[in-house]
Amino acid sequence: MQMPLSFEFPSHLTAEAFIAQLDNKTNLQLLSKHDCHRTYYDSFDWRLYSAGISCELTQSKTSSLLALINLNDGRNLVTTELADVPVFAKDFPDDTLQQHLAPILEMRALLPICTLNFKDIQLNILNDDQKIVVRLAIEEFEQLTDRLLVYPVKGYDKASEHLIETLISPPFELTAIKHSLLPAALQLNGRKAYDYSSKLNIDLAPELRADIACKYLYSHLLNTIKANEKGVITDLDSEFLHDFRVAVRRTRSGLSQLKGVLPNNISARFRDFFSWLGQITGPTRDLDVHLLNFEHYKNSLPESIREDLNPLHDFLLNTQKKTHQELAKKLRSDKYINTLADWELYLKEPSNKQPTEANAQLNIKELADHRIWKMFNRVLKEGQDITRYSPPEDLHELRKTCKKLRYLLEFFQSLYPEEQIKYLIKNLKNLQEVLGDFQDYSVQESNLRVFSEEMITLNTPANTFLAMGVLIQELDTRKYHARRHFTARFSEFASTETQQAFATLFANNKPHRKHL
Repeated sequence: MQMPLSFEFPSHLTAEAFIAQLDNKTNLQLLSKHDCHRTYYDSFDWRLYSAGISCELTQSKTSSLLALINLNDGRNLVTTELADVPVFAKDFPDDTLQQHLAPILEMRALLPICTLNFKDIQLNILNDDQKIVVRLAIEEFEQLTDRLLVYPVKGYDKASEHLIETLISPPFELTAIKHSLLPAALQLNGRKAYDYSSKLNIDLAPELRADIACKYLYSHLLNTIKANEKGVITDLDSEFLHDFRVAVRRTRSGLSQLKGVLPNNISARFRDFFSWLGQITGPTRDLDVHLLNFEHYKNSLPESIREDLNPLHDFLLNTQKKTHQELAKKLRSDKYINTLADWELYLKEPSNKQPTEANAQLNIKELADHRIWKMFNRVLKEGQDITRYSPPEDLHELRKTCKKLRYLLEFFQSLYPEEQIKYLIKNLKNLQEVLGDFQDYSVQESNLRVFSEEMITLNTPANTFLAMGVLIQELDTRKYHARRHFTARFSEFASTETQQAFATLFANNKPHRKHL
């Protein structure tokens, strides 16, 4: 069957009236009329929508079809019979669906985002020989404009062309459309595309008082924590915990770096709380990373021993389940629920008109300039002190300092020219990449040694330990190369051009008050 052409009914024309009028002009055959339920799917962070794809499962008593639709031109990319939608792209039985979805969704779960109910009316147009020349389908909605889908039949192009001329002319006056119903379905369901994003899109006015701006910033991060909370507890996919942890780290970093803004007792209490949250979520995230990397682990080994690594996957999966259960229990605890509620309550309280904290009355631009410039110089000093003989701990400390600088740049990016701040963030990301690789390989190598000790008591085959030994050597080699790349990456970051760019944006703006 060829791709359908889509048309929208005018508001005054009902499906019943359309069928009656078309029956007068053609040899129309009514095939069936069914109640249908359509569910739209996407990841929690709208990856398919961002890629211009709508994933739609349409079900009736007689069929269940999954379709991928191009949101820009309405083209049907893939259609297949499917009773249930798997959670992950890799679990789809259809290879074509996997090929479309896996590169976009990656590790994210496919979740229902909205639904539509409608009546599906199937019709045929016959010629004088009682042969089908055009197939039609009407989608009749209660709250949306009805649609007509025209399916041309091979060998009867003229019949389709004649029908289309009829449809767009009086009395029908249908309108050709090339868009999906997804935006309208979202609106009907009270949803909005991109109603969740882990990105920091915070628009701050430069003259805003520092304490008010920081509370606004922390409120945004709290929303991210709360949005991901359910997904973390139910372990829908690993990215819920990732985004949860990033928001926690950003909050803790803000409380640590932006001192003299909130009352000391508030900062101390919640800094400790978010530090605790970072600690309790760490083990599960580490195991998630190992599981996400497992196929890469296998592919890095000689082909003859790859399957010997499979018991490690079973061990990681079982350990992750146990660790996650412990984490979920803590996220249901009174400590977590009550302290987070107290934090939200504090953030919603009106700020003092005359705060006494040293930096609270600075405008946020003054505070941002000072803190970013200071942290940038700290990154330069720590990086310049690192030599080929420096211990791994020095690179780890620099990585943490870079992360603090990155958070500050992202917190306050709206205060600076977009092109310039993006250039600085990009340069910093390049340095962070090599530092992150070095740290990740170190942690994974260390964890694998611990896992091998724990697996000894589990009747693990000897060949698995040999494969793990080869993997540890591979990670050690990668760590060595990351260390070698550091010098070049840091030199790029610490270039005269980058230093001048930081100085231009942050160094020449003196605060009006001297509390900083």
